[in-house]
Amino acid sequence: MLHINDLTFRIEDRVLFDQATAAISDGWKTGFVGRNGAGKSTLLKLIRGEFSPDDGDVSVRKGRRIGSLAQEAPAGDESLIATVLGFDTERSSLLAEAETETDPQRIAEIHTRLADIEAHSAESRAASILAGLGFCAAEQQRPCRSFSGGWRMRVALAGLLFSAPDLLLLDEPTNYLDIEGTIWLESYIRRYPYTVLIVSHDRDFLNRCASHILALENRKLSVHTGDYDTYVRRRAEANAQLIAAKTKQDAERRHMQAFVDRFRYKASKAKQAQSRLKALEKMAVIAEPLEMRTTPFHFGEPKPMAPPIVRMEQAKLGYEPTAPILKDVSLRIDQDDRIVILGANGQGKSTLVKSISSRLAPLSGTVRKHKKLKIAYFAQHQVDELHLNQSAYDHVRALMPDATEAQTRSKTAQLGFGAEKSDTLVRDMSGGEKARLLLGLIAFDGPHMMILDEPTNHLDMDSREALADALNKYPGAVLMITHDAHLASMVGERLWLVNDGSVSNFDGDLEDYRRLVLSLRRELPGDDKPSTVKHLPANARRTAAQTREAIAPLKKQMEANETRLNELNDVLKRLDAALADQDLYAKDVARVMKLQKERSALVKAIEMAEEKWLQAAEDYEAAQN
Repeated sequence: MLHINDLTFRIEDRVLFDQATAAISDGWKTGFVGRNGAGKSTLLKLIRGEFSPDDGDVSVRKGRRIGSLAQEAPAGDESLIATVLGFDTERSSLLAEAETETDPQRIAEIHTRLADIEAHSAESRAASILAGLGFCAAEQQRPCRSFSGGWRMRVALAGLLFSAPDLLLLDEPTNYLDIEGTIWLESYIRRYPYTVLIVSHDRDFLNRCASHILALENRKLSVHTGDYDTYVRRRAEANAQLIAAKTKQDAERRHMQAFVDRFRYKASKAKQAQSRLKALEKMAVIAEPLEMRTTPFHFGEPKPMAPPIVRMEQAKLGYEPTAPILKDVSLRIDQDDRIVILGANGQGKSTLVKSISSRLAPLSGTVRKHKKLKIAYFAQHQVDELHLNQSAYDHVRALMPDATEAQTRSKTAQLGFGAEKSDTLVRDMSGGEKARLLLGLIAFDGPHMMILDEPTNHLDMDSREALADALNKYPGAVLMITHDAHLASMVGERLWLVNDGSVSNFDGDLEDYRRLVLSLRRELPGDDKPSTVKHLPANARRTAAQTREAIAPLKKQMEANETRLNELNDVLKRLDAALADQDLYAKDVARVMKLQKERSALVKAIEMAEEKWLQAAEDYEAAQN
């Protein structure tokens, strides 16, 4: 299907591909992976013929149609269903011709071809795809212009899938989807009868739908059978073998070189020395695998704050008092919470986090926050708020006006912008670099809570792993909306479901939620199948509420015991500091004896407090499970 032969391609002075070769066969579902900026999107343009190689060639089998997502979303007056149907240009052309054609033979040819391409089922197929991507039957009749840009991109994706090209090129398709839409797309791609090449940094997505992996590393391409995790495991094994072989070769080279250096000028050994010298020259040097280091994320550390940091009671949330999006919202957030917010697009996830972050006032009810609470809020649209004509250094300098040059440079480097990148203007940064800069800036002063709305859309897999690691080390609260199931499972400890105008704890993990979405879709007939959870069973909501109510006293007891234990340890530190004063033993022996008795009693009290705290923690953990 797709052949890439000795491809070399440069952008200005930068080589993206250096004699790269790969082949993808018919029917493969291939995940295309590589670092941000390595050249993945460039290869898609080479496949589409938008760029020409400097050397080598990229070819698709003759007569095969290539399809990829348009950069501009449809925004006309046509309905969604009509827009999607219009993507099948052959069907549209044949139908238009049938309206005016008078030649009986041509009319017969037209109707034969319409039957061949199953034109009779086109509308139901288009409706099914739109439903899978989150559009109900009523929404499918609305004009495209009535939807936001993100929803219109879903329409473009629906049209591309409906047109069913022989080679389907998808560049980060899940960026426009929620978890429900991603689940549907995984299933659709697995069933797709033709060839698919997917650029994606969503690990779980590739694991579920990819049969092969095309990897771009060090300007070379390589094809691997299996999903992404299989590719990573095999690459690690290959690198380990390569390192072992290099270590063995280096030892052999040192031994041979030592012989040459010792005996090359000794007549009796000169012949052997020359033989070894020639062997050294002919020996192919094993190159050590290059491991590109990912710069870690650094978030400022907040000061501890008494729980809860946020409490919401019987709140109505939204934009219009007469039409609230969420009703009767009651929730509590503590500083150690790690919460992933689930729910289909349009259900109110962003409304919820905007209300928690004070970007949106409640329509009614109460929202109580700690008076010194600092909240960092990340959303993709905020990337546009960065100053295009300023560098990362300039943005950090604005937050540290009194710092020295060295201090500012050091802090900029901590955000992931070292000497070679610190002065790059925002307008010249990649999407991943902009996201990294924004994440660093919003968490600069150590917020008590970070609210992240799709933080990974422009991050590669290694950067996503680094973000998960940083969030797990961050001691503040995390609220996250993400379609990246891997990141959600790495960071999230609690799940909230925003659905049907309510917010509730979801009793289960992400795999349980995935199974629930799939089971509810199977229960609904035909084209009305949604990719969203329209109605979470009432018993699940009741169970979640009862569980939450039952474990609240246990959590309170655990926190009280922990506070008491910390207080006793602080007293012990002060006693030890006093007893460390050598002058005290010469001046006041009686006081030394008193302090030692107090310390002995305090150590026993700490042991008892520690046992109580451990027991309370075990009880709380058992109740959660």
